[in-house]
Order: sequence, then structure tokens, then C-alpha cells
Amino acid sequence: MGTKSALETQLAVVAGFEDPQADLEQYPTPPELAAHVVHVADLNGDVADRLVVDLGTGTGMLALGAALRGPARVVGLDVDRAALSTAAENRRRVGTRTPIDWIHADATRAPICPDGPTTVLMNPPFGAQHGNEHADRAFLETAASISEVSYSVHNAGSREFVESFAADHGGEVTHAFQAALSLERQFDFHEADTEEIEAEVYRIEWAGSAGEADGLADDSPGA
Repeated sequence: MGTKSALETQLAVVAGFEDPQADLEQYPTPPELAAHVVHVADLNGDVADRLVVDLGTGTGMLALGAALRGPARVVGLDVDRAALSTAAENRRRVGTRTPIDWIHADATRAPICPDGPTTVLMNPPFGAQHGNEHADRAFLETAASISEVSYSVHNAGSREFVESFAADHGGEVTHAFQAALSLERQFDFHEADTEEIEAEVYRIEWAGSAGEADGLADDSPGA
């Protein structure tokens, strides 16, 4: 197993969004945060030899981080085709040979039904934009339906909501830690060049979520 700092260095080459969309809350996941999440998942045995699904993968940061830690396969799913094209280019930059499927689909209606051990990694929308409130709830619903364990990034102060949601869906929060997202100015409504956002990461074990058939939508810019 490699070190967290080595993984962060490998992920530093991952390019961000060329034309980010505010309504999708397309903020890049910083390599240091992605490396930390993937490293913790790996330490808990949630990456190696498993299917890892990155819901709302964007340009592939979490998916590629997982791909560098020996999973059986990785799926990166996003509604934005342009972001998936960047993710495919980022795979070449990172250099991993792990099988990866980039799937164009809505993460809240993921067209996958895994039949083996599955881990979800995701940095879902926080629901900060008007009309997009509670967006992370729908992502958690998908995670509960397709995985045995998930790691998700949420806005600070989400613990009560996440624990309650997990309990209502047969899951349990087993780990929680604070994180910070350093975001560069990319939308007109941003007032500062950079902003530090407090966040929280949760590991949830889900009960009875594995599917019975293995299916992947074949709608991607290439693996």
C-alpha cells in the first residue's frame, strides 16, 4: 500500500473542469482531500479487489485515486459528458491500468446493479444552489442501493442528517472526520479568489444493498 502523500502527488496532475456549471455545483475535489478519502478507504479494506463507484465523478479525481489502489474495477458516473471526456484524459495523465468505465448518467438514477463487493466514493453537490437543496440526499439513496459501504463528502454540520439518513436506510455511520476544501474563484458570484469550505467525510456501512445482476450502461467517452 502506498502512502497518502504519494497518492496526493499522483493525483496532482488531474485537470479540473474546463467550463464548470454552477447549477451542478461543479467544484473540483482537491487532490489532498481525494488522497485522504481513498487512503482511509484502502486502510479499511474497502478498495482492493472491489468494484469502486464514484457517483458524480466530475473529472475523475476520486475514481482515479481509487484506481491507483488496486480495485477490481472502477466506475465513474456523471451527467456531464464534457467532464467525463476530461476524466478520460485525466486517466491517461495518471497512467493507471485499472479497468475504468466512464458512464454518462444521472447519479441519482445510476444504471448499475453490482453483483459483488462494492464501495461508493463521492463528493456530491452540497445543495447550496437555489433549487438544488438536499442534493446529497439523492446521492446517498443511490449509495444505499448499490453498495455495502460508502464514503461521502458533505457540508459542515451534516452529521445529524447523515446519521439519521443512514439509520433510516439500514445503514450505520462508522467513521467521520472533518475536511477542508480550498476552492478557487470560478463563478461570477464568487467574491474571493480562493475560499476555504469546511466539510465532513462519512463512512457508512449499508445493509442488504448488493444487487443480484451485474449491469453497466455502455454510454461513455471510452475507458
